[in-house]
Amino acid sequence: MSFKSSSAEKTVEIYTDGACSGNPGPGGWGALLLYGDHEREISGGEFETTNNRMELTAAIEALRLLKRRCPVILHTDSTYVRDGITKWIEGWKAKGWRTAAKKPVKNEDLWRALDEAVKGHDIDWRWVKGHAGDPGNERADALANQGMTIYKPDC
Repeated sequence: MSFKSSSAEKTVEIYTDGACSGNPGPGGWGALLLYGDHEREISGGEFETTNNRMELTAAIEALRLLKRRCPVILHTDSTYVRDGITKWIEGWKAKGWRTAAKKPVKNEDLWRALDEAVKGHDIDWRWVKGHAGDPGNERADALANQGMTIYKPDC
C-alpha cells in the first residue's frame, strides 16, 4: 500500500500518535511524515508519562523536523491536541496559561513547545478516528508503541 501524499506537491502530510501503558506510565510517541515520494518515521518514549503528553510530543517532534516554511496537513486521533492548538491555546495565552476555570493549563510546557513548532507553517489540523484502519494512523500508532517498548518493564 502506498503512503504518498495526496495533497499538493509541496505539502507535507504528517500522521501522529501517542501511546501509554497505564496513564501515567511508560509511554511512546510516533509520527509518519510524507513529502512527495519521501517517507520518514520517527518515534520515542518516556518512562513515566501520560497519553496526552505523548500525543503532543509526536506533533512537536514531527514539526521540528521541517527545515523551512511549508503547508502541512497534520492528522491526529487526539481531539485534545487538535482542539487545544486550534481552539483553546490563544485563550490560555491571553489568560496567562490558565483555563476558563482559572486553573493552570495541564502540559503547559508541551503546549508552549507546540506553539513554537507551528510558527512559520500553514497547518491543516485533521482529526482521524484511531484504530479504524487509516493506514497513516495505523503506522503512527505502531511507531508510538515501538517508542514505548524500551520503557516498559518486562512482563
